Amino acid sequence: MRGTIQRRTIIILAVTLVGLYLVVMPHDRLPAAADFSSWSQFKDTLSKNIHLGLDLRGGTHLVMQVQANDVIKSVVDKSAEAAKAKLQEKSWPFNDVKAATDEVTITLPDSTHNADIIDELKRNFNQNTLSGQGWTSREVGSSITFKLQQEEQNRLREKATDQAMQIIENRINAFGVAEPTIQRHGANDQYQILLQMPGIDDPERVKNTLNADSNLELKPVVKNSQLPYSTKEAAEAASKTMGAPETLEVVRYRDRSAGEGGGGAEGWAVLERVPVITGFDMRDATAAPAQSGSDSYQIKFSLTVGGAARFSEWTGKHIKDHLAIVLNNEVKSAPEIQAQIHDQGQITGSFTKKSAEDLALVLRSGALPAKVIYLEERTVGPSLGADSIRRGVTASVAGLVAVVLFMLWYYRLSGVNAVLALLLNLILLLAALVVFGATLTLPGMAGVILTIGMAVDSNVLIFERIREEMRNGKVVASAVDLGFGKAFQTIIDTHVTTIVSAVFLFVFGTGPIRGFAVTLVAGLLANLFTAVFVSRTIFMWHLNRSARVETLSI
Repeated sequence: MRGTIQRRTIIILAVTLVGLYLVVMPHDRLPAAADFSSWSQFKDTLSKNIHLGLDLRGGTHLVMQVQANDVIKSVVDKSAEAAKAKLQEKSWPFNDVKAATDEVTITLPDSTHNADIIDELKRNFNQNTLSGQGWTSREVGSSITFKLQQEEQNRLREKATDQAMQIIENRINAFGVAEPTIQRHGANDQYQILLQMPGIDDPERVKNTLNADSNLELKPVVKNSQLPYSTKEAAEAASKTMGAPETLEVVRYRDRSAGEGGGGAEGWAVLERVPVITGFDMRDATAAPAQSGSDSYQIKFSLTVGGAARFSEWTGKHIKDHLAIVLNNEVKSAPEIQAQIHDQGQITGSFTKKSAEDLALVLRSGALPAKVIYLEERTVGPSLGADSIRRGVTASVAGLVAVVLFMLWYYRLSGVNAVLALLLNLILLLAALVVFGATLTLPGMAGVILTIGMAVDSNVLIFERIREEMRNGKVVASAVDLGFGKAFQTIIDTHVTTIVSAVFLFVFGTGPIRGFAVTLVAGLLANLFTAVFVSRTIFMWHLNRSARVETLSI
């Protein structure tokens, strides 16, 4: 028995010390005496370890709507431009190409080449869709109309919203916001995004960061042109000898690796106006060492199905040509195409680790696929958050004190057992929030208060079972064993059913409801340990103090 008690005591002490360390000790450096020199310093450490939600810390609440129809317009316009280029390439005569909301109409002098045009353009148009299909065609007299199906439009809108969420999250993380909440909001066909930023009380600054233009395009550098030209005038003069003015453009050239040990330069570049792919076609991009042991870096990227088809076709025909990476109408890099690139490729150059990571971030999340408008804006002041914390802590302490007094009065010395288990329960609950990086919200504090009640309820079940066995004539040691044994199944049943309910709240609920569910589940799991294992160990220690315990203060 003594060996069992020692092992159980060591486990309890170890769990308690780890829990206290996670809650009250700094995690970014070694603890020092100064961390506990004042209450303000102690609170500062707690605030770093336990993340507070918007309703407790204060901050900004924004509801945005992605103008997803802009993506449809972009795809249709791009398809219309591609149609003109293809008709000119094939030398098929046409009168006009017009782009409408979700249609491209081609007016022809006659129907001689209709079948060839439909076959060629439908294949070309479908490269711009997510599924590789989605365009239908119909002939009306001497014109052909291509229409983007509604199902494919919905796919594009959904992807635009998901991509906007990812880009916003990347920008917010770069902005330095701790524990932001970014999730879909409202009905699925509304394409809304909820953004909550604890600790940020300047929504205009955040909106300016989110609205910063980030238009990413990969455009061909015109063959035989200089890269770069030293002046804009020189680039414009050269472009006039290279092709039709409406198909070319002069763009500012600033190599991203310039000034960082790379071989970049500044000037102007002559590019083709129609991009090969855009940021909307980018699936992922990461920075990686160019070769083992080298200080040089490269960017590895992957494309969507439609983007990969177009990129593969273009790169296969333009080996040794340059492709410009254009962000916000400025060339950041113009690598040479070394081989045909399909759905995956790499951009090589004189990149440092930092410049490669920066460019990978641009490729990965550089372009918002559609404009974002703000439907709702709300700021929670830090004073209001502080008041919520004060009231929540007051309620928790008041509930805790009331429970402690009741347990000590009603169960006498056994109530001390319950109080110790309850205090350890709270420590483990807070430690769980730290470990999982959960955010404590006002509903989460309600979950803490409810956990206090659930923890006491478990002790009440056990103590009443022990009382019942003692009334039936059992000796103290036997009554304790039977009391814990009979109450255990009931405690498991109540906790499991509550945890299942909390899981559903987490899966289907929004931010605040999820905060409540997280604290409730963490508290219940901690309670299973404290009410059954810790409380039992304390009783075992008491019973082991003498050969035969005749009475129990309960």
